[in-house]
Amino acid sequence: MNTKVYDCCLVHLPKVHNRAGNITTLENNVNVPFDVKRVYYLYDVPGGADRGGHSHIELQQFIVALSGAFDVLIDDGVNKKVVHLDRPYFGLHIVPGIWRELINFSSGAVCLVLASHPYSEADYIRTYDKFKQLRGFS
Repeated sequence: MNTKVYDCCLVHLPKVHNRAGNITTLENNVNVPFDVKRVYYLYDVPGGADRGGHSHIELQQFIVALSGAFDVLIDDGVNKKVVHLDRPYFGLHIVPGIWRELINFSSGAVCLVLASHPYSEADYIRTYDKFKQLRGFS
């Protein structure tokens, strides 16, 4: 796992404005940099609560704050970066091998996650010590 937090990027998504409201599209390999195989969303997260706290071996994620706001802490074992998401026309692409934590949820926030693979428990690294060990930092 040689990925770095700097391999993750914030993507400005297209926003079509209309008097009746805005629309943003997400398309495989266009503005989402992989083929989406799974979609899920987090909601009713208590204000100030945290989610995540894991890494993936192969899975890529694209995270969008559909409503409200939250921060995404990304960590490659050496460098850490916090990305604030609060607009539905920005998405954060997280590459495999990066530890991520979703923190500082505002009340009523909705977090959309697009994933490159179906769910597989074997792809998760659930402890930070194991993550550091796999990265060669133990």
